[in-house]
Order: sequence, then C-alpha cells, then structure tokens
Amino acid sequence: MSARRRRLWVTALAVLAPVLVWLVADPLLGHRLRIADGERTLDISAVPVVAVALLASLAGWGLLATLERFGPRRARAVWTGVAGAVLAVSFLPLTGDGMDGGTRVTLALMHLAVAAVLILGLGGRSPEAGAGAARG
Repeated sequence: MSARRRRLWVTALAVLAPVLVWLVADPLLGHRLRIADGERTLDISAVPVVAVALLASLAGWGLLATLERFGPRRARAVWTGVAGAVLAVSFLPLTGDGMDGGTRVTLALMHLAVAAVLILGLGGRSPEAGAGAARG
C-alpha cells in the first residue's frame, strides 16, 4: 500500500473514531453534548465532530508531509512532538465552564481518539520509509 493511500485510510479512521465516541455518548447513552456560553447553548452533533476531526487530520497530514519534504531525517519525531503538544493544548477549553462532566469526558475521549489514530497511524514508521518510497 502506498504511503498516500495509507495516510488516507488513517485520516478516515481519525474521523470515524470520535464519531463512534459521539454515537455511544449521545444516541446510545442519551447524554446530549452541550456547551453553554452565556445565553447561547451549542448542541454538539455528529456534523461538527466530523468537521473538526477532518480538519485536524488534514492539518496533521499536511504538517507531516511538509516536515518530510524539508527535514526528512527527523520529520516523524518532530511531528509526533507537535502532535502531542496540540493534544495537550486541545484539553484547555475543557477546563472552562459551560459544560457538565459527561460532556467534558466525552469531548476528552474524542480528542484522545483522534490523537491516538493520527499519532500511531501517521507518526509511526511506515514500511515505505525504509525503502525510500515517495512521501505524501
């Protein structure tokens, strides 16, 4: 499998992972994911979950491809460090007010699900890396 095709599959899985968390929390367990901001309340449906996961996945893929192009020796190590830092920063909004504990835990699990798929799938050694295949 080419590196590009593998990364496409990883991206798809990284989008699917938080949707599965959302499906368990919202439709199956009946816990509506809501964030209150003053007088407004945001209900988190599957659409924003997919959109945010897709954007994060494509940004991660793009950063890795850029790093591989300009610094191929340490690209994966640098990318993995950046991905870990982004994951840590992504938890900061979960410390604020406006959501109950169930929403907070569900969102944290979604962040972890996306990060786990991307870090293991994009940041791990690919079979092509040792063979000098084209990167994508």
